[in-house]
Order: sequence, then C-alpha cells, then structure tokens
Amino acid sequence: MVSQEVPGTSRCLGEAHVLDEFSTSCDEVLDPSNVKKSEASAVMAKADLKPKSIRHAKNWSDEVENLYRFQQAGYRDEFEYKQVKQVDTVECWPETGFVKKLQRRDNTFYYYNKQRECEDKEVRKVKVYVY
Repeated sequence: MVSQEVPGTSRCLGEAHVLDEFSTSCDEVLDPSNVKKSEASAVMAKADLKPKSIRHAKNWSDEVENLYRFQQAGYRDEFEYKQVKQVDTVECWPETGFVKKLQRRDNTFYYYNKQRECEDKEVRKVKVYVY
C-alpha cells in the first residue's frame, strides 16, 4: 500500500493524522498529475537552501525543542534534514508535535521522547536559522 503525504505540511507541530487516511490506489499513484507534484518536490528538495542569518535561542519553545533534536542528529533544521534524506515529512509525536525519530547521516537512528529533552542549560546552544 502506498501512502500519500498531505501537501503544505512542513512542520511537525499540529500533525496528528492517521496514515490510512491518506492511502492511495495504484491508479492514483500513476496519475500524471501526481507525478508532476513529485517532480516539483524533488526539485525543491535538491535546491540548496542557504540560511540568510543565524541567532542563538534565548528561551525554550516548541520550535527550539525541535531544532535541538535536529541539531543533535547533525542537521541545521528540518529543511536540511528533508534535503539530505529526501523525505517529505518528519515523524512526530501526535500529542506534543515534537520530532519522534531522526536518521543521522551515518544511517543510525535517534529516537526521542514525547517530553521536552532540551534542558535550560542547552537552550543557548541551539542555533535558529533565518531563510
């Protein structure tokens, strides 16, 4: 069974959907209009998106928590992770919206808890990139 992702969902926060809800048949997958969408997303994933500026986080937030998890796994942020791993979405906890699982560049996995993992002393080490 092939699953299709919801267009326009770029952040983990607020994603609480069931995969069966978006499953498609073989006819829908082979539909030319779907192929054009996947080609466009492939072009976007290959585009080298460089940050314009950088700053360090001052206070903890949901965004800082997710950035901490991406940076712990060796990526700048969600955009770089999607670009390197060529995925459309990141697996997240539906209750909190935090990143659930990330694959490092050496193909090992980091698994994260539902609760906050970025301690107060680590918040200032998190880099926030502006595109």
